[in-house]
Amino acid sequence: MKDLPDGTRTPVIDTSVHIFFRSNDDMRTFLNEPFKSRGIPDAEMDWYGAPGGEYVKGARGPQRGYPGSDPEFVGDQLFGERGVDVAVLHPMTRGILPDRHLTTAVLSAHNDMMVSRWLDSGTHHERFRGTLRVNPEDISGALREIDRLGDHPRIVQLGIPLQSRELYGKPQFWPLWEAAAAANLPVAAHIETGESIGLPPTPSGHPRTYEQYYGFMGLNYIYHLMNMIAEGVFERYPDLKFVWADGGADLLTPFTWRMDTFGRPHLEQTPWAPRMPSDYLPGHIYFVHATIDGPGDAPFGAEWLDFTGKDEMVMFGSSYPHWHGGDIDTLPAALTAEQREKLCWRNAARLYSIDIDAVTAVG
Repeated sequence: MKDLPDGTRTPVIDTSVHIFFRSNDDMRTFLNEPFKSRGIPDAEMDWYGAPGGEYVKGARGPQRGYPGSDPEFVGDQLFGERGVDVAVLHPMTRGILPDRHLTTAVLSAHNDMMVSRWLDSGTHHERFRGTLRVNPEDISGALREIDRLGDHPRIVQLGIPLQSRELYGKPQFWPLWEAAAAANLPVAAHIETGESIGLPPTPSGHPRTYEQYYGFMGLNYIYHLMNMIAEGVFERYPDLKFVWADGGADLLTPFTWRMDTFGRPHLEQTPWAPRMPSDYLPGHIYFVHATIDGPGDAPFGAEWLDFTGKDEMVMFGSSYPHWHGGDIDTLPAALTAEQREKLCWRNAARLYSIDIDAVTAVG
């Protein structure tokens, strides 16, 4: 439970906690040949490094380990110091590698590490939930991974990289979305780390600075989303749910207005998606609320969140241990009590079927 500045308390589900291996050598202990001996990039995203460092102060812990690699220390920070009740873990991997089979092996190793160290053992394992990383460039490998671990009781979603060679509405991805819907697992797209294939974060190429990169990157969520709507993905898979897991909700409203304005007289061109684009948002689309999203602590914060039904879509995520990690204290003061509850825990509890009363009783 989190004590708020106004004297009230709220449960907190942190929907974006980034976890890592201790090192590349540590990761290799979870790999088999022929992949164990392959050259594999590091976790650092050096092509756009944050000017002040990637991680929050103190994230390495007393043992000076890699940030986000020690379940005990991370749990103590989240559940003890930050007032979090449940944390949804997102393994940060090595990006899109040229060899899709190597990418799948690396993702599988991260999944095994997450399950063995975070979900099945340790002081805090009952309060962690997991994201199963799958490779959309290797559909058969992704489906095998869902069959292998998708029914784990504390795995609550699939994870894919935001960076992609193709928009996620394209038909080659449909078998993965079908499997996700059948398994009742939302799909979370997150900016990927790693020194892998550095796809440009804008359609016009690479910006010069980190600030430009971070500001522009959220647009790619909207590109994927609008393509999925236009290609009829949510019409084809009515139970599919997507989480845009590193911000971008503040971009949703103007782009949806534009899509609806264009779509109204041209729906006959997409008979496989016969409804207005905005009609596909409720029940399908969620955003992790990032620190740079929205108008900040403005008096119209509640009105902004109400536009396009965003108050039913946004979920708090700290992005711990990364530098831009947010906190409940930084949410706009103008939010209504109901909006704050939805953002802090209600939307996430509904999406991930988390019994918050049971968790807080144990906590």
